[in-house]
Amino acid sequence: MAGSKYRTAPLATKKLPSGLSFIVGNEAAERLSYYGMKALLPIFLTSYLMTAAGADDQMTRTEMISLISLFGAGVYVFPILGAIIADAVLGKYLTIMSLSMVYVAGHACLALMDMPQNFLEATMEPRGWLYLGLILIAIGSGGIKPCVSAHVGDQFGKSNAHLLERVYGWFYFAINFGSFFAYAFLPGVMREAGPGWAFGIPGIAMAVATFVFWLGRRRYAHLPPRGMEFVRESFTGEGRSALLRLIPIYLFVAIFWSLYDQSATTWVDQSRSMNRDVWGFHLLPDQIGFINPLLIMIFIPIFAYLIYPGIQKVWKLTPIRKIGLGFVLTAIAFAVSALAEHRITEAREAFAAKITQVHAEGKADLANTSALMRHGEVTVDGQTHEIPDKRPELATVIDEFLEVGQQADLPATDIARCGVLLTTDGVTHSADWPSVWWTLVAYIILTAGEVMVSITCLEFSYTQAPRAMKSFVMGLYLLSVSLGNVITWGVNQVTMDADGNSSLVGATYYWFFTGLMVVAGLVYACVSPFFKTKTYMQEEMGSPDDGG
Repeated sequence: MAGSKYRTAPLATKKLPSGLSFIVGNEAAERLSYYGMKALLPIFLTSYLMTAAGADDQMTRTEMISLISLFGAGVYVFPILGAIIADAVLGKYLTIMSLSMVYVAGHACLALMDMPQNFLEATMEPRGWLYLGLILIAIGSGGIKPCVSAHVGDQFGKSNAHLLERVYGWFYFAINFGSFFAYAFLPGVMREAGPGWAFGIPGIAMAVATFVFWLGRRRYAHLPPRGMEFVRESFTGEGRSALLRLIPIYLFVAIFWSLYDQSATTWVDQSRSMNRDVWGFHLLPDQIGFINPLLIMIFIPIFAYLIYPGIQKVWKLTPIRKIGLGFVLTAIAFAVSALAEHRITEAREAFAAKITQVHAEGKADLANTSALMRHGEVTVDGQTHEIPDKRPELATVIDEFLEVGQQADLPATDIARCGVLLTTDGVTHSADWPSVWWTLVAYIILTAGEVMVSITCLEFSYTQAPRAMKSFVMGLYLLSVSLGNVITWGVNQVTMDADGNSSLVGATYYWFFTGLMVVAGLVYACVSPFFKTKTYMQEEMGSPDDGG
């Protein structure tokens, strides 16, 4: 038992716990692992996924969003299982170590999608490795989530409880430190070295995270599991009362997660039809997400030391109120993305009209345009630009058109999605896409909302959970993330047509989710004054000299 080998309670000290650096370092590496993999998925699924025989096997935008949302739901369902194992059977430390191994195996499966053809034909299709890898990552990543965040809180007692809010802020900083490097560098690795290395590096990062966590084992407070007593304490008396207080809040937070997690899917896909040149840099679509962790690292100290104290001077800023303000910012962020989609639609329609005229004049070089779309790049004025929406089926549309003959109508709407057309006289026409600054502004607003909702919920969930069920309540909070992804998946499934596309076309899709957040925020504003709170902290050992 962990309790027989290690200290089983936090020390009575006003200082930071000595093992905290190992937990935070582990979290930074683990988040690089998770977000690195997740950053690659949207573009990989719609542009790189192949069969074992080397044929294209890409998904549509709606299919991609549905799969990633379903995966996200799975990642945040398994925290309940991990929490029960930690609180009732193994304890948090052993649960984290065990499920981390499953996590590493999942990354290995994703890396195997890029193995040579003879290996894939002898084992499984890339889609098989994809699904197996995502299942293992969902189990591993999801299972350790509530344990790690609760393990942070377990290092604190009443003497240093005043430091907990700030520490959870820095814990969240570590999450986004790893996430920033994942978004910034791994998309380039996939372009240059292929999906195998791109998915393999996150697996290596997860192995490093596990090793770092193991190194700090003797510095942690290892609270022992409670066995069947955990079940009794969780669903009767004080435990049941705590759950009834928290569940209504988590149901509202689920709507926030439905919108927030689409910044890694719909916003990435939207950025493919944008001018992504920013201050002399050309951003890849799957690099767009780097702005979120970068802003988090900037915003955490600003909110902690400037914004929150400033608001407190004029209005008591409770955790419940912070969450409500976060809902408002999230709705505004999605409204910005809806306006951006309006601009994209206008640019696409204008380009479609333009190339229809070019074709009518007999100047459209469709054969070379088809080849260009398959290649995915175009050179204009000596500079190479990625096709905003590189999908082989669009080239197939042109090929089918060429087979029918030049007398047929030009599929202008389909071709306009790529935003490029070559002419017989060597001129390249391109769509006037809106700037990616629309998306970056949306990220700025969404990130401010995330600080107010996500970080607040982490610290609030720990302090509002009775001592015997800290991991379980963290798992319950994370279940709200799963529910949010289920909402996104459900909307895309219900609106998906026979071709795998959503009937919520263009900006309508973004306005739908904006409206959903507005309605949830209004209801929350009406009922939140009636929410009750109660704080629980772990019992301490007598003094810093009592354990090591």
